[in-house]
Amino acid sequence: MNGILEFMKKLGAPRLAAMGVVSLGLVGFFVYIIMRMSQPQMALLFSDLTLEDSSQIVKELERRQVKFQLRNEGAQVFVPQEQVARVRLQLAESGMPRGGGVGYEIFDKGDALSSTSFVQNMNQLRALEGELARTIRGIERVQSARVHLVLPERALFSRERSEPSASIVLRVRGGLEPQQIRAVRHLVASAVRGLSPQRISIVDEGGRLLADGAGDASGMMGSTVDERKAGQERRLREQVESIIASVVGPGRARVQVAADMDFNRVTQTSDDFDPERRVVRSTQTREEQSSSNEGRGDGQVTVGNELPGANQTGAGANASREASRKTEETVNYEIARTQRTEVIEGGRIKRVSVAVLVDGVYARDAQGNVNYQPRSAEELDRIGALVRSAIGFDQRRGDQVEIVNLRFAEAPQLAAPEAERPWWMVYDFTKEDIRYAIELAVLLLVSLLVMLFVVRPLLRRIVAPDEVPAPALPAGTPGAAPASAEGSAGEAGERGEGTASIKAPPLAPGLESATMKMIEMAQIKGEVHQASLAKVGELVEKNPHETVSIIRQWLNDGEPK
Repeated sequence: MNGILEFMKKLGAPRLAAMGVVSLGLVGFFVYIIMRMSQPQMALLFSDLTLEDSSQIVKELERRQVKFQLRNEGAQVFVPQEQVARVRLQLAESGMPRGGGVGYEIFDKGDALSSTSFVQNMNQLRALEGELARTIRGIERVQSARVHLVLPERALFSRERSEPSASIVLRVRGGLEPQQIRAVRHLVASAVRGLSPQRISIVDEGGRLLADGAGDASGMMGSTVDERKAGQERRLREQVESIIASVVGPGRARVQVAADMDFNRVTQTSDDFDPERRVVRSTQTREEQSSSNEGRGDGQVTVGNELPGANQTGAGANASREASRKTEETVNYEIARTQRTEVIEGGRIKRVSVAVLVDGVYARDAQGNVNYQPRSAEELDRIGALVRSAIGFDQRRGDQVEIVNLRFAEAPQLAAPEAERPWWMVYDFTKEDIRYAIELAVLLLVSLLVMLFVVRPLLRRIVAPDEVPAPALPAGTPGAAPASAEGSAGEAGERGEGTASIKAPPLAPGLESATMKMIEMAQIKGEVHQASLAKVGELVEKNPHETVSIIRQWLNDGEPK
């Protein structure tokens, strides 16, 4: 203990304080590194969350005592990677995340007996809007959605009824395809009674109108002529690229499609008459029948003649009878007639032109060099046949397909053989693993730099003892080196630096007075020596020839005098 106390006294209070500060800093630094390395690797639990969902999830995680991190202003929640699946199942059991807004769960805690019909209708409207917004968010590229429904009530004693309408605001990633916009409109229209797709307006977060509420009945709402043409060309290009990529590889073909389309809507009505085909339309038959009797008597009308059986006696032989019958039939025929009404919708393709640029074949030789080889004509013909089948090639309408084989400016990166593949490619590292490894490497590098350039110099300065120089002895003392002090002072005088000053570290009280006296003597000698040198310099400047002769004499003698 005495040795330790003596060592601490030699160090002094400033050095002990510096040692304490350095020790605390090192302890804190290494504690941070240990805690950072011991922290679990965090993985994404949910993303694109609303503030309501984030608050509910945070409360549930705190109740379950699960570590979590909030990023991107609360829109993303991270938990330890080994707990992601279990936490997702537990939150799904609790019905989270709900996707923001209010759904049909609004009726779970409501009191139906104390609420009025107005409140019930408003809750039903809110629930319907919330459920539709959640369903729309399930579509790809849709980040968030907000739905407003207008469901007018029929007034009493009114024959007219207003149609319902809807307004939808979408926040999308990138852009929506026209078919996706139509899908959203039909989805909402099918979920609301009496709502038609033409009464739905869709706007994105930038205020751009995706679909208006006054579209026509043709189903082409929300799209102009140019958009429909671009969509048709894009569809054909994707079909051709997908079938060519399976042959030449992804990214090794460029396809451009130009479609000439007719957007006129044509309605044709035609009547065809066939005289060879007759059909009975109507038949009319008329039949007439008449009879008459003539006698030889005078033809008088008497009571006897009118009595029954009077004509049978005597007069029957003298009488004659006439009868006639006439039949008339009229038949009307109808000529066969065919009436046809044909409606040709706008947007039909009049002509298609396809240009396909195909790269060649790259292969490695025995030396490992990548060589380019053009494709054969037979292979290009097969690719052309596939393209014609994909676009529905029709020569009568003037379709054109051009297949050209040229070398691309950028060659593909061929995979290295198994023997040349690096060892680290054998392991399937994820992005999180690589990021975690980089963080550890940076921490280790910083720790090494701190140890080498901060801790090591400080420890050397703190632990190393003070070097107390031996006091200088007078000139006549045995073992002294008088020339050192005088020489140093003389050199300082020659350089014109003025009087030399000597700074010594703190010494013991007994040696301090002797050292100061020696320093004062050395300073006096240095000043005298400097004055002598100045006088010699003046003499040399005034008598240069004599100075040269003296120096030559010294050289000839071998020793300067």
